[in-house]
Amino acid sequence: MQVYCDFDGTISLDDATDHVLSRLADPQWETVEALWQEGAIDSGECMRRQVAMIRGERSTLDAVLDEISIDPGFASFVQFCAARNFPITIVSDGVDYFIKRILQRHSLGHLPVVANLLITDAAARAASYKLLSPHSDEGCKATSGVCKCRSLGALGPRVYVGDGCSDFCVSDKPELVFAKGKLADFCDDRNIPFVAYQGFEDLTLSLRAALPRLLNREVLPRQHAAA
Repeated sequence: MQVYCDFDGTISLDDATDHVLSRLADPQWETVEALWQEGAIDSGECMRRQVAMIRGERSTLDAVLDEISIDPGFASFVQFCAARNFPITIVSDGVDYFIKRILQRHSLGHLPVVANLLITDAAARAASYKLLSPHSDEGCKATSGVCKCRSLGALGPRVYVGDGCSDFCVSDKPELVFAKGKLADFCDDRNIPFVAYQGFEDLTLSLRAALPRLLNREVLPRQHAAA
């Protein structure tokens, strides 16, 4: 079994990119955000423009990232999966460096991360940043910097944990989906089966209960189960 987890708002309590932008970016980042919300640009373009507006040395960036907390039950969830040899991959439309810095601070830096790639221009007089999207896919209906569909393995059973818009495109593909926030609303509207959760503590209990049927490749009930 393979577990895939979104990061911002799922593992982290706050959106790491928004937190960094609010602290270190030119205020025009909010104008770019509005363009994305209006549908004028896709999320990948939005992120690339916004990251280019970040100012501050790497040490300053690290200090801001160190302010971000993660779900208090996530470390125990990782232990639960490790004890059963269930690999976990972080799949995020966020920034790889942000995610890895936060995970390392919580002794979880060993987890693989699929995300947008942060590049620092070392030759610049002041630190400057740009974002690359090596995991994008023009054919992905999510039009995000990271195509989560492409990142999902072909072999099951697969478990996906998410909360937001970047998870929409992948939500009907895993054998078991845990959803909250906008993802839960999306699944509910489209009759996509999911298990609701509030945090990783109750999610772990729900996954434990589902394991016998999931590992036996039985079809799970198609109702929306509340955790």
